[in-house]
Amino acid sequence: MAAAADSTAGQNPKDAERHVFTAESDAEFSEEEYDEDGEEEYEEEEELDGPAAEAAERERVQSVLRRLSSNPVGIRVHDVIIKGNTKTRDELIEAEVAALLRAAPTVQDLLRAASVATARLHSLDVFDAVKITLDAGPPELPGTTNVVIEVVEAANPLTGTAGVYSKPEARSWSLEGSLKLKNLFGYGDIWDASGSFGWDQTTEVGVGVYLPRFKSIPTPLMARASLSSQDWLKFSSYKEHLLGLSFGLLSTRNHDLSYNLTWRTLTDPSHVSSKAIRRQLGHNLLSALKYIYKIDKRDSHLRPTKGYAFQSTSQVGGLWNSKGLRYFRQEFDVRGAVPLGFYNAALNVGVGAGVILPLGGGFMNSTLPVPERFYLGGNSSPVCSLGGLSSLLGFRLRGVGPTEARRHVLDKSESGSADPGRDYLGGDLAVSAFADLSFDLPLKIFRDAGIHGHAFLTAGNLAKLSEGEYKNFSASEFQRTFRSSAGVGIILPTKLFRVEVNYCHILKQAEHDSSKSGIQFSFSSPM
Repeated sequence: MAAAADSTAGQNPKDAERHVFTAESDAEFSEEEYDEDGEEEYEEEEELDGPAAEAAERERVQSVLRRLSSNPVGIRVHDVIIKGNTKTRDELIEAEVAALLRAAPTVQDLLRAASVATARLHSLDVFDAVKITLDAGPPELPGTTNVVIEVVEAANPLTGTAGVYSKPEARSWSLEGSLKLKNLFGYGDIWDASGSFGWDQTTEVGVGVYLPRFKSIPTPLMARASLSSQDWLKFSSYKEHLLGLSFGLLSTRNHDLSYNLTWRTLTDPSHVSSKAIRRQLGHNLLSALKYIYKIDKRDSHLRPTKGYAFQSTSQVGGLWNSKGLRYFRQEFDVRGAVPLGFYNAALNVGVGAGVILPLGGGFMNSTLPVPERFYLGGNSSPVCSLGGLSSLLGFRLRGVGPTEARRHVLDKSESGSADPGRDYLGGDLAVSAFADLSFDLPLKIFRDAGIHGHAFLTAGNLAKLSEGEYKNFSASEFQRTFRSSAGVGIILPTKLFRVEVNYCHILKQAEHDSSKSGIQFSFSSPM
């Protein structure tokens, strides 16, 4: 008799586990009953039919369950059989789960391993359904089982997504879409093409491939090529064009290691950029190695009510000794959520910090690439944006931190008093923090739809350390000049993104900061 563990059948997991216990154990222990009672037991079972047979079956099932719940039952996996994979290669499935299943010493351990194996195969994103069945092993090998893995490959290998998002750093608002072609060569490979268009004149297109395993390499591999253009003329008087290659070298639940090679071009069509920006215009080759360590134990990304998360991002740039682009960049992000016990309220708090240091000759007297520095501002939700510095609500994107006056170029129609504005240069040291209190609204119609309210407080600051500025840094002055904002709002969560309608009030700002109190809208991706 077989035992099945099907994660896609929609049944209660405990019911599924109970079915597995019953069937597999019945197959294992029927031989012992046969040895003790012989043909007589078999004939007695033959005479039972109808309700009596059903009652006997239930009693046998309960007997097996009692035995499994009281003592471990030893078992050995004899064979792993794979069915249903017309395109996916057997070696991929075996590499993902075979060792896990064969290592189970008891029936109980094997059931747990089957559940983990099912989740692993689903995570490949190339199967519509996965079913693992435990059959009795060969009669001449008592105490063994054959594990049968049945998969249903995706009926449509081509999928696509589209959405509107608001994010910190590179984009303020953007329309993004992607297409994925799955399992083209049977290695679980996923080929994708993506594109985005931002209302701030940001465009990006990219193509890539992802392999969950390749040969004897146990971790996923990724390669991607991208072309992007970002217009920072309004904030920093330059346009940035990037042509890059990125390679994922290591990817696990908590670790991610990647290598990026980027040809970067900075231009100033306005011809009014400050001296700090003009020194960096032109072409540069950036070679960087990035490592991310991440733990996320929150119960939700869109509305966390309990748990914690931590992420550390380390990056070394200028591996090929590119002049002016050698640096070390480190970011930390830690946050947690605590339930408060009324109106489904929860308090989310988070702290982010980052520092970028020049490498090579001159060390702290050297300059740093402006695009790699830290920036604060934007309307993206700080609750969703795990990965670094949180948003500073109420302040414009790249609207905080050190600035420098732009070059004053007079036209014939302008007077000598015209203000050319200032370029935001970012910071080498950055700290941000937030507190967000979410709560249910009184009306049931809102609670049923997941619409809830929140009150928030955000704060942050930037400082320049490179080019000798570290000599003028003062911790007390850095603390005194922290920017801050507070407000309340309504949140409309969806499956794809989080919509916020907030009223934001600026509590503290510096002389050249770009900020505004009032109503603000935000569309935030949980990733």
